[in-house]
Amino acid sequence: MASTTETMGNLPSGLGICTTIPDILYLPELIFGGLVWILVACTLVVPANPQGWVMFVSVFCFTMTFIWMCIFAFGVHRNSGRWAAADFAYHGLAAFFYLSASVALAKVTLDIKAGTLYNYRLDISAVVFSYVATLLYFIHTIFSAIRWKSF
Repeated sequence: MASTTETMGNLPSGLGICTTIPDILYLPELIFGGLVWILVACTLVVPANPQGWVMFVSVFCFTMTFIWMCIFAFGVHRNSGRWAAADFAYHGLAAFFYLSASVALAKVTLDIKAGTLYNYRLDISAVVFSYVATLLYFIHTIFSAIRWKSF
């Protein structure tokens, strides 16, 4: 694995995104974001407004993270400091979005105790995965900020 000091000033491309921090977090972000998306889509949407926000955040972040990962994998960024700043800005926004969605989803899950046990378990799983996705995006934001400042 490449050391952090060697790669923090450069934006990786190709398979380099699988060996550098914070870019190695793309796949877990996609996995946990996809799980949130699937679990919320499987549950009964009783208060449509908070659940709709959770769905928007999970679908938006899943799609944008996949596009962002492809941009880095195919080398479109050309190792520019602007891309490092954009990476930091996107992951910061995604962490904020996921935090707001996680809090809304947790509130809805706590309020719905009269539903079926199956839906309640799905909602609890979605809350846990949503907070894990929030943590992953937050960690990615911190390391992206460090990389951006080292340019």
